[in-house]
Amino acid sequence: MTIYAVDDHPMLRDAVVMAMKRLRPHSNIVELNSLADIDDALINHGPPDLVSLDINLPDNDSDAGVARVRSMFPKAQIAVFSTHPSSEMEEICVASGADIYIEKGSGRQEYADALKALLETGPDDGTANGAAEFKLSKRQHQLVRMMDRGLTNAEMAMALGLEEVSVKVHLWRLYQKLGVNNRARALFVLRSNHLLD
Repeated sequence: MTIYAVDDHPMLRDAVVMAMKRLRPHSNIVELNSLADIDDALINHGPPDLVSLDINLPDNDSDAGVARVRSMFPKAQIAVFSTHPSSEMEEICVASGADIYIEKGSGRQEYADALKALLETGPDDGTANGAAEFKLSKRQHQLVRMMDRGLTNAEMAMALGLEEVSVKVHLWRLYQKLGVNNRARALFVLRSNHLLD
């Protein structure tokens, strides 16, 4: 597994790399300071399976960096780890192609938990966005039924014996599969395709 860790703050990047090494000790972890460094990394290390991306970089300060990385590596998982409050940027970054969004202020352990959940779910292998039929995993079926009942992420996590961040990762994967970016739209698509019957 090749992982790109993109962050211009060496101490924070070191913390991210340490978390990744604990989760995937035999991975090739490539440390980058900016989006401009990605081209050389691609030449020297090949395409990444996972990109941990800070969106506050000298050459990027928006979700445009997420969209750029997604367009370059459509099959890679993207974990955004940034200082922007999740209430402001999470939905925007996910809509731009991120799989997960974690605030730097939440700490190394929450980042490690989110990364672990992302790696456990693996890349989405379901039907492409906008397709008439959706292949849902067993876990996604469980979450769909709970969403339909109006449960919060925390309530779903408790009911399933998961960390809340794991529920978020599963929901983000579901949203990507359905081609939506929020719960209300997901439920609409699910009802329209008779997946709540």
